[in-house]
Amino acid sequence: MIELIGQYDLSAFQWLIVLLCAMLIGMAKTGLSGVGLMVVPILASVFGGRPSVGLLLPILIFADVFAVSYYNRHAEWKHILRLLPWALIGIATGVLVGRVISDSVFNRLLAAIVIVGIALMIWQDIRKKISIPENRWFSVGLGSLGGFATMIGNAAGPVMALYLLSMRLPKNIYIGTGAWFFFIVNLIKVPFHVGIWKTITVQSILFDVLMIPAIALGAFLGIWLVNFFPEKAYRIFIIATTLFSAFFLF
Repeated sequence: MIELIGQYDLSAFQWLIVLLCAMLIGMAKTGLSGVGLMVVPILASVFGGRPSVGLLLPILIFADVFAVSYYNRHAEWKHILRLLPWALIGIATGVLVGRVISDSVFNRLLAAIVIVGIALMIWQDIRKKISIPENRWFSVGLGSLGGFATMIGNAAGPVMALYLLSMRLPKNIYIGTGAWFFFIVNLIKVPFHVGIWKTITVQSILFDVLMIPAIALGAFLGIWLVNFFPEKAYRIFIIATTLFSAFFLF
């Protein structure tokens, strides 16, 4: 294990940052979803863009286990099944183009789409006249974009938040539905990272195992914090943190 730690040649400050990122992922998976996207560029600055994507995926899966264990009864499977086929298409597309697309350009495009989508959602709240979620293209577009985004950079959180918030799901159902969706999608991504992109190795998984205590701490902290949010305040919080995370991608 000492050899594994030494292999990554991280400073004490970088270790602190990585552990903080693992804790934020735990918090994100148990309800504070907007904070999770900030981890993507932070880890990329420490490990490099493509290696950080593979390193982050098992951390996400470990956190997914905590989330689905706690919120498993609250998922609405009709939303998961509606999005999943299109997400698979997005993942397949991401695998094919992942070696040639610019991560920075894609992140900016993703951020712009999320910001515009949230603006439309807020307009819907104010005007009460827009029926975007009822249109089939809404689930097709967001499902495909989410699958592509999660394959390229584990950055589909705002896309899923936009879809689920537009469905006006209660707090626990929102969290449970998102938890199961990402657990399934993240497991599907693993063979592509191992066999095609070579971004997940035995060494990287062992490194991720070291993060489990921080993930667990974040998961329990996220559950504790979510209990303090009324439904309306929780919706506002998720919109605000998702917007912040989208801007952070720039």
